[in-house]
Amino acid sequence: MGKVREILKIGVPIMLGQACTVILSFADNIMIGWYGVNDLAAASFVNGLINLFIITEMGFSNGMTPVIGSQFGVGDRTGIGRTLKNSIVLNGAVAIAGLLIMAAIYVFLDRFGQEEQLLPLIRPYYIVVAISTLFAMGFNTLKQFTDGTCQPVISMTVLIGGNILNITGNWVLIYGKAGFPELGLLGAGISTLASRIIMFAAFLLYILRSPRFREYSAAFKAARVSRTNIRRLFNLGFPLALQTGMETSTFTASAIMVGWIGATALAAHQIALTISQICFLLMLGLTSAVSILVSNAYGRQDMAGVKQYATKGYLLTLGVSVLFCLIIFTFRHSIIGLFTDSAEVTATALSLLFVLFSYQLGDGLQLCFCNALRGIQDVKPIMLMAFISYYVIAIPASWLLGFKAGLGAVGVWLGFPIGLTIAGIFYLLRFRSRIDG
Repeated sequence: MGKVREILKIGVPIMLGQACTVILSFADNIMIGWYGVNDLAAASFVNGLINLFIITEMGFSNGMTPVIGSQFGVGDRTGIGRTLKNSIVLNGAVAIAGLLIMAAIYVFLDRFGQEEQLLPLIRPYYIVVAISTLFAMGFNTLKQFTDGTCQPVISMTVLIGGNILNITGNWVLIYGKAGFPELGLLGAGISTLASRIIMFAAFLLYILRSPRFREYSAAFKAARVSRTNIRRLFNLGFPLALQTGMETSTFTASAIMVGWIGATALAAHQIALTISQICFLLMLGLTSAVSILVSNAYGRQDMAGVKQYATKGYLLTLGVSVLFCLIIFTFRHSIIGLFTDSAEVTATALSLLFVLFSYQLGDGLQLCFCNALRGIQDVKPIMLMAFISYYVIAIPASWLLGFKAGLGAVGVWLGFPIGLTIAGIFYLLRFRSRIDG
């Protein structure tokens, strides 16, 4: 039980932070939706594009966690400060590169087939939210530092404060309250940008000035930017970014394919995917704790501990996902009723929920052992494994089952349990070969 308690001690605050992200997403959609249907449609399009960049960049920054975790395991505070400085430089460069790509995409926003009346809403919102990704990346870099030193409560607290600030900013700027102009969707974008700037600045200021980080702060200030350290962090972050990007783009591809079927199927897909994301983020919190604790044990060369953290982490993750699925199944009609009163959409969404239940085993497996591999700094094979699982198998399977087999949206979704489970088996076998071999 000791290992389980350690996982929960770190994982629960991360899960709560992820829950804040879910709540913020719901609040954003509700508040924008109340303002106007076109505003909600424009926000959905822009967020779909930009979230792909944010999630991929987050995957890249996750490469620093095992380095800091292993250094923390042996008490190397100087090394942690050095890793943090080099990570900020590297992740900042990655964020700027992502922003330049988003700037190039901006020129072609009218080529994505969106309705003409949405473009005046899309363009300014896209610019503001794209700029905010710089600060989102900065925040996540600092989060990897505090999580890697087993202090996830700090990032959770900043996230809660930032989300409250964002929701308040939405109310003020979307609707023109407290003497501010009514800006609609653009107001939501400005609120997102402001909250991300404040979250990053407050987080950085706390780390640099808090007594608990005094030694890390001194090491951070004294450290020099090193090509060797940056190269090491890049070699860890790049495979994780590709893996995360390929997994995320699989879900993006499914949305495109379901859109070919029709509006009813696409609406049901969005409802089921929103529910799925809640479960995913909860499991991600626990498996992030697994990565941190595995990296601590790996730094101490405690291979037995590495294996125990990974195994018990998976069982705990699976237990949480089963409990969550039981709750969804019990209240499935009420939950879907929050989104729609259409009988057709409800029927399709209900059928997709059963596919969602079927891929929790595989999703938990791939999340846990991908993070375990991250903890032992064995990430290069992940790129090929993810490519085979998602691009060679999952996406073609979705197309074949959805269209050639005539199963529609359910067939498209059946590609998820296939791809996620195969990826999980790949990661598990690789982890065992490294630990047992």
